[in-house]
Amino acid sequence: MHAQALYVDDVELVPPVRLMPRRGAGIRVSRPPAGSASGKVKNGMQMKGPDWGEVLSAVAAHDKASFATLFRHFAPRVKSYMLRLGSDDSQAEELAQETMAMVWRKAGQYDPARAAASTWIFTIARNLRIDAFRRANRPELDPEDPALVPDAPPQGDAVVERKQNAERVRAALAALPDEQRQVLHMSFFDDKTHSEIAAALDLPLGTVKSRIRLAFGRVKASIDELGE
Repeated sequence: MHAQALYVDDVELVPPVRLMPRRGAGIRVSRPPAGSASGKVKNGMQMKGPDWGEVLSAVAAHDKASFATLFRHFAPRVKSYMLRLGSDDSQAEELAQETMAMVWRKAGQYDPARAAASTWIFTIARNLRIDAFRRANRPELDPEDPALVPDAPPQGDAVVERKQNAERVRAALAALPDEQRQVLHMSFFDDKTHSEIAAALDLPLGTVKSRIRLAFGRVKASIDELGE
């Protein structure tokens, strides 16, 4: 992987650097125990490392030097995290860059009372990874896809024919006896089952079915007659 600089809003914040993931190194995301010191051990003595909360506060004030320190520490660790989640090397590096760019932009939102700096940074990384996964599994729709192109508006003849058919149906329904028109309306316009119609009208089920069948026959005959 070639070294890359980190730009945010066309401003170079970090000079070209290769993100070498820390292979085999665990990533602590939780807040360290109260009173514990962070840092390396040298010659049996604890060497206190940076207070990342304070570093983030400086980054919130757009201190580029503090951000470079933050970047050198966290960017390789974020890349390792992405690799462990299944990203390939290219995507892991890209997501690490995006994470750190987001940290630069949103450092002012960090609240040390709510989470450790590492927790906050890796939460941003995790959310970006989830967004990338969703984009990969639910690609954007192609507006030129034939399945998404609406049907062409009906031609003038088709519109006229539809209106004529609707008028024929209305005329056929109006010509039905009241009891047949009632059960047909309940079946097709009120979306009731035959049993529900029978219960609502206190009629035998066979009577309801017979009226609907007769109504269908009359409507069909009337439409055929009007269409001749």
